[in-house]
This record gives sequence, C-alpha cells and structure tokens, in this order.
Amino acid sequence: MDFHYDDEQDALREAVRGLVGKAYGDYENRRRAVSDDSGFDEKQWARMAEMGLLGLPFSEEDGGVGAGPVEIGIVCQELGRVIAPEPYLTSVVLAGGLVSACGTREQRQEVLAALSAGERVLAFAHDEPGRTWSPAAEKVTAAQDGDGWTLTGVKEPVPHGAGADVLVVSAALPGGGTGLFLVDGSDAERTGYPTYDGSRAARVRFDATAATPLGEPGLDVTASISTVQDITRVMAANQALGAMQFLLPTTTEYLRSRKQFGVPLATFQALTFRAADMYVSLELTHSMVDWATMVVAQAGREGQGPAAVADAARRVSVQVSAAGRHVGQEAIQLHGGIAMTMEYSVGMYTAHLTALDHLLGDGTHHLRELAAGVTSYDALDPLA
Repeated sequence: MDFHYDDEQDALREAVRGLVGKAYGDYENRRRAVSDDSGFDEKQWARMAEMGLLGLPFSEEDGGVGAGPVEIGIVCQELGRVIAPEPYLTSVVLAGGLVSACGTREQRQEVLAALSAGERVLAFAHDEPGRTWSPAAEKVTAAQDGDGWTLTGVKEPVPHGAGADVLVVSAALPGGGTGLFLVDGSDAERTGYPTYDGSRAARVRFDATAATPLGEPGLDVTASISTVQDITRVMAANQALGAMQFLLPTTTEYLRSRKQFGVPLATFQALTFRAADMYVSLELTHSMVDWATMVVAQAGREGQGPAAVADAARRVSVQVSAAGRHVGQEAIQLHGGIAMTMEYSVGMYTAHLTALDHLLGDGTHHLRELAAGVTSYDALDPLA
C-alpha cells in the first residue's frame, strides 16, 4: 500500500527528523546520552517541548496541540529511526494518555500542561513482578485512609521510573477493579537500573505511600487502561518501523561497500536474497503500521469504541514482532562480527526492537489473544 501524508504532516516529519537527526544522527551522541543518570538528554527533551511534540496528543484546553494518531505516529517513527532515548512513548503517549483519558479537568490541565512544557516527566507504574501485560493491577493495593488514599506494594519494571517527577500508578481497589493514582516520584522508594537497550527502568516500592486518585476516587478504570495500552502498542509499532527503516539501508550499504575475496558482498546472490527478504518484511510492516494507525484515528472520529483499536493493536503487534526479529537478526548476520560490538549501532537497534516487542506484550502474547477470539471458522471468513 502507498500512503501519502498531507503538506502539514510532511512538514512535521521533516521538522522532527531535523531535530532528532541533529541530536542522534551520530550514534556516539546516543551512547553518551544513555550513559547519564536520567538515561536521556534533558536538553533534547526541552527542545522537543519547544517544538510542541510533548503536547501533541493532548487537547488545547489541557495545554496541548490536539493532533491526531497519524501525527503522533510520525513522531514515533522518527524517534525510532535514531532510537532516541527520550521517554516519548512511555511518558507522553502512555502515562500522559492515561491522565488525558481518566483525569479530572483540573488534573489534566495541571499535569498535562507541565508535561507538554517539558517541566515534568511522567511514568506509568503498572507492571508487577510475576505478572505480565494485563490491564489490571493485583499486587499493589490501594486503601482509603480517612479522606486520603495510600498505596502498598511493588511495581517493576517501570520505564524511566527512577527519574520521573510524577508516577501514574495502577492499584487494586478495596471494592474490586483497578484504579489509577498520582504519586510524587520522590515519595516512593525507587531503584533505577539500565536496560539492555540502553534505556532506564526502575523497581518502585510503595509502603502506605500517599496517593491522589486520578479521576473519580474508587472508580474501576481497567477498560481505560486497556484502551490506552492498545493505542500505545500502535505507536510502539510506529517506533519499531522507524528502527527497521534504519536497519535495512544500513545493511544494504554495508553489503555494497564491504569486500570479500576482492569483490563487494552484494555480488553474492545468497546475501542479496536475504536483504530482499528484509525488504519484504519491512514493506509489509509499513502497510500494517499505517493501517493500524488509521484504525485508531478512525475510531476516535467515528466513536467505534475500543474493540476495533484492540484488534488492530494485536494484529500489528504480531507483525511487528516477527518482522523486528527477522530484520534485526538478519542485519546482525549480514554485518558479521562488527554488529556484535557496542560501538556499532546495528546490535543496539536490534536490542531496542526487542525492548519494544516486550513493552506491552510480545508477538506470542498477542497471537494468543487473537486466537482466543476465534470461536468458529466463520469468524475467519470476512464474507460470513
């Protein structure tokens, strides 16, 4: 499929590409940025705020820009192209998306305006040890203490949780269901550590920690968490697409320039066939990502509900998981030993693709979810 952006979207892509390309076009700059305690370049985060990227998904009333999923996807693709370490996906799309979906008007205007201005970093503390990829919370519990609320339990891993100013925390409610709470980052016990793709995560412990309900106190928001996670899965697919769009031309250029037995590697037919297979995987992924992004955009305009978004998120996640593994592993193989060194970018791009695959459910998980929804062979027939 061939999709064309309008002039404003093309301008956005060029602006973002120029911004992140200047910062991380040299892979060494990315390596230096992730070596800092924060795991990203805070000055670059401020530049992204000045360009309006941090407020892109939020309404103007809440201090944002009010852009749609296509524009957010463009930003994620360009960040993925240079594997920028800034927590745009987890802080803006995921944690910010939850505040936008569940918060009161006052909470949205306060928290999202600060996020959009680059004054605060948010983190979604949701995953729990021993539990994966569920929209519900179980091991972190909320309790009402007079007029206030407290949280007890452990969340891990929390992407960029050690340095986040505000934690958006999911917790099991006393009356059942899952609620969301805002916690000042400094009020929780946090242990940060680097992840295998160079970013940061944390173990966060709550011990009767004071928390503010996000939205209506005691309300079960499991469905809202699930929907925002699905939207984030589609944006993560956009980011993975950007990374794959770097790996393919980097690999083909290496095959043209690297010589063996006095001739370029590209003259060996078996290697060019493998590069062609990478191209097929990339193009199929590109079509799936564009389709899923448009499903999210259409669902928002026409009020189709979360079912269509969930289905698109699962389908594109299955494709991106398989393609990311294929393109990444082939890039490493075709580069030979150089791809296994930390000084070269190809191995880290592949590690980042793996991290994105496991952020909100890997391909096997989503394939299992899709299979569970097939009740008969008629469900497989689009004409039935």
